[in-house]
Amino acid sequence: MQNLVSISQKFNKTRIAPTPSGYLHLGNVLSFAVTAALGQQTGANILLRIDDLDRTRANPQFIQDIFDTLNFLEITWDEGPRSVEEFEDVWSQVHRLDMYNQALQQLWDSGQVFACTCSRAQIDAAGTGGVYPGTCRNKHLPPNTPNAAWRLDTSLQKNLTIKTLAGEMLETALPDDMHHFIVRKKDGYPAYQLASVIDDLHFGVDLVVRGHDLWPSTLAQHYLASVLGTSPFENITFHHHPLLVQPNGNKLSKSAGATSVKFLRDEGRSTGYIYTQIAKMMNVNKQAQSFNELITIINEA
Repeated sequence: MQNLVSISQKFNKTRIAPTPSGYLHLGNVLSFAVTAALGQQTGANILLRIDDLDRTRANPQFIQDIFDTLNFLEITWDEGPRSVEEFEDVWSQVHRLDMYNQALQQLWDSGQVFACTCSRAQIDAAGTGGVYPGTCRNKHLPPNTPNAAWRLDTSLQKNLTIKTLAGEMLETALPDDMHHFIVRKKDGYPAYQLASVIDDLHFGVDLVVRGHDLWPSTLAQHYLASVLGTSPFENITFHHHPLLVQPNGNKLSKSAGATSVKFLRDEGRSTGYIYTQIAKMMNVNKQAQSFNELITIINEA
């Protein structure tokens, strides 16, 4: 992991942005810890943004778990909800639907998106290795076509420039598996990539901390921001940290049944135990009692 203690840059705001689709696991904790440490190091305020646009999976008990976990880990935030009730009343992404829909309408009116009715099974059967082949791009389906998602037309190749925490400017292109990515889901709700771009701009985030697995999302969001003409997004700095993995090499995930922090809390495990377990999973055999100690011993390893 890049030595975070040596970072001299200053930022205004970063964010912790969990999804309430399951109980949080140690991989989430690592991301929270890195974000909190960088917030302290760079002077950035921390926004708690809970991404709940997947309305079929968002669950109040998982939202409560986010607050319980952050408080248990002694990770504080400067902006955002403090309870499930406050989140639902003020901070839920459903309160920002007008902003998302305005961006979607802009994309449709400018011909940057197209409606697509393809299912995952149809895409898999296309023989393109699971990569969407652009089947509906030239069908000119109406925007209100039943059971249709909206996809961004990424036929135009763009050189994407990403600002990194190390002060580098990385130039790359959109990966094949992100071509024509979805910006509006079949249920009519904005997709993650669009909502994340709009939210980061709306809240004035200038430092995004996320796992290496979200590098393709970073590129997709830069592509989308360039299409929307939102130049401030280009000035956001991104830091992608290593992931915690299982013994078989797979990353920890809620869907794969990774041990939850709630389970460990209910078993009476301490904050220090959880941080120390994360250190061990990163091959650092030292004790950590706080997120700052965790980041310090990882940096020193």
